[in-house]
Amino acid sequence: MTAAIDDLRTVARYQFGPDAGDALFPQAESLDVTRTSSGRPRQIHTDDGRIATYERDGRFRLGIAGGERLDSSLPADAYRVVVDDESEPFVREGRNVFAKFVVRADETIRPRDEVLVVHEDGRLLGVGRAELSGEGMLAFETGMAVKTREGIDS
Repeated sequence: MTAAIDDLRTVARYQFGPDAGDALFPQAESLDVTRTSSGRPRQIHTDDGRIATYERDGRFRLGIAGGERLDSSLPADAYRVVVDDESEPFVREGRNVFAKFVVRADETIRPRDEVLVVHEDGRLLGVGRAELSGEGMLAFETGMAVKTREGIDS
């Protein structure tokens, strides 16, 4: 089991950066890993909730518990899309983020990256998949910026 957890940490480091593996899957924590019939990891849970889903494309899809862990361990702007008061209640409900409401975004975000949607004051509001690049989120006045997978209150 330890080798499998090490593999998950490696994927997390590749996808989110060097500190993400230990942030998502700390050494001393017990993980509940649901597997497919072929034995591939699928859902990773802890007592806090769903950390992530390991998809067929070899990348993680974050849950709120995983988003909270990354929020506290990633560099200040990494993988973050910042919205203001106007969008906050909608994102909390799990609704999508549109480009016209994005205040700031990590310019290294690429379409299909997993991102953290945060309020201007730094509070995590939700997690989702980027539909535009970070630069595009800031440049466009229309279009979906983030397909929100889960809001903090949903």
